[in-house]
Amino acid sequence: MKGSLILVPTPIDDKNPLNPIAKDMLNQAHENGDIICVEELKEGRRRWLRFGLPREAIEKFHLYNEHTREENKAQELISLIKKGKNVFLMSDCGLPAFCDPGQKLVDLCHDLNIKVTSTPFDNSIALAVALSGFPHDRFIFEGFIPVDATLRSKAIKRISHQSEVSVIMDTPYRMKKIIDELADSNPNRIGFIGLELNQDDELLLRGTLRQLSQKLKKEKKEFIIVLGPKS
Repeated sequence: MKGSLILVPTPIDDKNPLNPIAKDMLNQAHENGDIICVEELKEGRRRWLRFGLPREAIEKFHLYNEHTREENKAQELISLIKKGKNVFLMSDCGLPAFCDPGQKLVDLCHDLNIKVTSTPFDNSIALAVALSGFPHDRFIFEGFIPVDATLRSKAIKRISHQSEVSVIMDTPYRMKKIIDELADSNPNRIGFIGLELNQDDELLLRGTLRQLSQKLKKEKKEFIIVLGPKS
């Protein structure tokens, strides 16, 4: 059975504690012999100890940053995941894979149908972008699509064909409708939808808009859509 890639957001300051769920998961990861990746060894070790995590784990840290993310390191981690290991990806602070080298690893996991998820994070927009794996040096937050039919049609057409990564929100009962509308406008555009992020029934889907439309049912779930860069 394959393992998973788990993003581990950490506080951006040196005072606040690590999220308790993340701390429990990292303690369990150490006990299970899973893989823990940090951005910089010195900073990763310092913060790890500040969070009260086991000192014994430090010697087994893997390094993953802009200098080590080359194909060989990514493939090493993918190989470990395929062997059943979970990989926990931490940056020095903040959200891994958001404007961060971890994006490449997330992207590769999606391509290989490897599960990607995250320990709790408070911003659903940034989390969805990070979990999408799309390159996002620049992205557009479109927010909620207009309800008025004419304005909505124009917005759907514009967004589905613009080049930049785009983030879209809407109400749960319009989830299927908006995916269908986007698919009708540009069926081959690659998209990502994150449903019930950080919940027990979290579901992440990535594929063409037509594929997403075919996978989704008429159910009511909190969601965020991220459209990948136009190829």
